[in-house]
Amino acid sequence: MQKILGILICILLIGPDLLFGEERTVYKPQITREALINPGMGWMYYQYSSRLWAYGGLQKPGDTLDWFPGCSTIYFRLPWCYLEPEEGKFRWDLIDTWAQPWIQKGKKIAFRVMASDPRTVYTTPKWVRDAGAKGIDYPWSKTDLGSTETMLWEPRFDDPVFLKKLDNFLAAFARRYNGNPNVAFIDIGSFGIYGEGHTGRSSKLNQEETNRICKIHIDLHKKHFPDTLLCISDDIAGEERRKDHAEIIDYAFSQGITLRDDSILCGVGPKNEWFSQGLAKQFWPTLPVIVEHGHYIRRVYKKQWTPERLIQAVEDYHASYLSIHDWPEPYLKNHRAIIDKINLRLGYRLELREADFPKSVKLGEEVRIKTKWANVGVAPCYQGGYPSFTLKDEKGRPVWCFTDESFNVRDLPVADPGKAPAVAHQSFGAFGLVLPIPTINEGVILPMKELGLYPDFGENVPTLKPGQYTLYLSVGKPDGTPQIALPIEGQQGDSRYYRLGSITIKP
Repeated sequence: MQKILGILICILLIGPDLLFGEERTVYKPQITREALINPGMGWMYYQYSSRLWAYGGLQKPGDTLDWFPGCSTIYFRLPWCYLEPEEGKFRWDLIDTWAQPWIQKGKKIAFRVMASDPRTVYTTPKWVRDAGAKGIDYPWSKTDLGSTETMLWEPRFDDPVFLKKLDNFLAAFARRYNGNPNVAFIDIGSFGIYGEGHTGRSSKLNQEETNRICKIHIDLHKKHFPDTLLCISDDIAGEERRKDHAEIIDYAFSQGITLRDDSILCGVGPKNEWFSQGLAKQFWPTLPVIVEHGHYIRRVYKKQWTPERLIQAVEDYHASYLSIHDWPEPYLKNHRAIIDKINLRLGYRLELREADFPKSVKLGEEVRIKTKWANVGVAPCYQGGYPSFTLKDEKGRPVWCFTDESFNVRDLPVADPGKAPAVAHQSFGAFGLVLPIPTINEGVILPMKELGLYPDFGENVPTLKPGQYTLYLSVGKPDGTPQIALPIEGQQGDSRYYRLGSITIKP
């Protein structure tokens, strides 16, 4: 009994690894504060915000805003009339021209196609009205257009002709973008002014009518985009957006549609800067929440701009995406410090706190790698990812890897700033395999040996040559494809492989 107690005390004092003779390397990375470009999160740059000149009019062709830290997505908010000026004739070049450089950089694209917007008389194409779609003409004041009062046309959003033409457009749109891996999300923008559900200055629908018609538009988009993340504006809930639940928002959630708030910092005072953090509670644990603040220059002019509050909005909504809703250069110049702080919390941010692995292991023998992780962002890593361990030779060539599918970074908990818990995990795998010598077959192998064409493997056939290698970590797909960037200093993060140290593979 005393002998057993003595062994247990030794294990506690010096650890099981040293006790049983296994030398190990403990790697504690230096965590950086750099902005990361990762799937399912980031800043959204508005190439088009209702108008074709805003806000991409000053950007050079091919500029993917690599100079704006954390900018991952180009966003196209377009009136329907621009994309289908004649029935069945589409101007996809308005998207492709600007989207392709971003796609080639591995960044994402996102959309809203609107049927009603005050900057265009016929946001829904005039040919839809000419085909018999019912609607109303309504005035829009010079305050908004910078000219005399203008009459605009808005379709009746449940009109059969309008819905049929919209159905046809969405079918064509979906042929290009449903399930397209380059698409981050698509807004349901075919209902209300700005595509946000507002009708108070046009058709003046009550909430009951809004809910009824908006369900039609939700179902229509789900029909055409079953494989793409859809989102809907909180404004469709009207005054109910100040609550934790609203009928139409709950319906959207039940359909797997996420939430976006299009009105951050559009009001004065803490109680009016945003309203829908309560609605966001049911979304953010499983779906990425999108936040758009008001047009930057206009908010400054109206004295409604308090950039420090953007950080709190990200916290309140557990936001994964945040808008650059204006010209990006002055925005970055004036608010670099705020942007840098937001990048430390926006979406998910996975920190490798420690990696512990043996200095040497026999070929094909089980290896145990211990890691500690934390998610210091405001949101889960929704798409998930698995740690992979890769050996590379002296020329940087991968020679072996295994992925631990028992640990998904999606499950790392979200916490308040500075309080993310470290989660310990052990991964088990093997590097290489030892195979027995093939049985000599007189019909094949023996003649090859006699001719000197059969290699001499010695006592066994190794799938990996013994020797010294460098061990790398990556996080991504189950097949070992790296996807997620980590904030680790001194690493070549472009490849998303992170060096842990040397390991010797013994015969």
